[in-house]
Amino acid sequence: MPVISAPQAFNEDDLYVDLEQILGKSLFLKCEGFNFAGSIKLKAATEMVEAAERDGLLTKDSVLVESSSGNLGVALSMIAASRGYRFLCVTDSRCNLSTRMMMEALGSQVHVITEPDPDGGFLGARIDHVRALCAYDDRYVWLDQYTNPSNGMAHYRRTAPAIARQFPDLDVLFVGAGTTGTLMGCARYFRQWHRPVRIVAVDSVGSVTFGGALGRRMIPGLGTSRRPPLLDESLVDDVVCVAEADTIRACHRLARRGFVFGGSTGTVVSGAMDWLARQEEQELTAVAIAPDLGERYLETVYDNTWVQSLYGQDLPAPQAPATASRAA
Repeated sequence: MPVISAPQAFNEDDLYVDLEQILGKSLFLKCEGFNFAGSIKLKAATEMVEAAERDGLLTKDSVLVESSSGNLGVALSMIAASRGYRFLCVTDSRCNLSTRMMMEALGSQVHVITEPDPDGGFLGARIDHVRALCAYDDRYVWLDQYTNPSNGMAHYRRTAPAIARQFPDLDVLFVGAGTTGTLMGCARYFRQWHRPVRIVAVDSVGSVTFGGALGRRMIPGLGTSRRPPLLDESLVDDVVCVAEADTIRACHRLARRGFVFGGSTGTVVSGAMDWLARQEEQELTAVAIAPDLGERYLETVYDNTWVQSLYGQDLPAPQAPATASRAA
């Protein structure tokens, strides 16, 4: 029985869902939402805070500040509360209400950006706001998940080795691309492994990460309006881009079988199934990473009124996802 004194000390790292009976293809889904922060972002948050402490950047007067669409903000809120820091999260209007309320319940401040930057979108506007705060008051310490090497290192040290232990014959790994910290950490680990593993990045339509056209994205988590500085495309074997309607279809298809996952997970699952359907090999050992669970998406992805208002249709029935892909 684990006994802990700090919330970040607990994380279930070895839980997988076999999706073959649901989706008709062999795919194991690594569930990363079973910790007190509710997402995979706990690993990156812990690694970045501990590195900042080792480097002497954090003092009792410091105020942590970070730009986040949601999950990292919750993770940093939890760690800040546990360690006695103040934290300010800069998010935008797409952030789920329950996520904002969770951060505030943990004692954090939340600044919501309502207008995107003409060139950099909401991400650009959030980063500009963070920089303005840091310039105004030197007590603010920006961990900068977009450039911080500890973001990827968390997954090089923890996420990828955990997958390798459970799947020594792994053929392909599907990873969602946001900051690309998870993607790069896992890719670097498996490039050094005992056998070749194909790394497939899953991105959202409307994201510019892999050279796509900037477009509207309403589901927080994956995708970006600026190319991630952490990204090294030479470590990625293939890219699948998923439309948000297909994300929603995948989420509801899983929910109808009892598994309520977040929007990022729906995107990754949809992209993985599209990629697997186009492969001639039928016996691939495939794993996809599910960044979070679905409770924070009940008012968005799982709400019929929200979906109708954005997409002009009822919650879409499950069907084969129509996605675009290209070789990296």
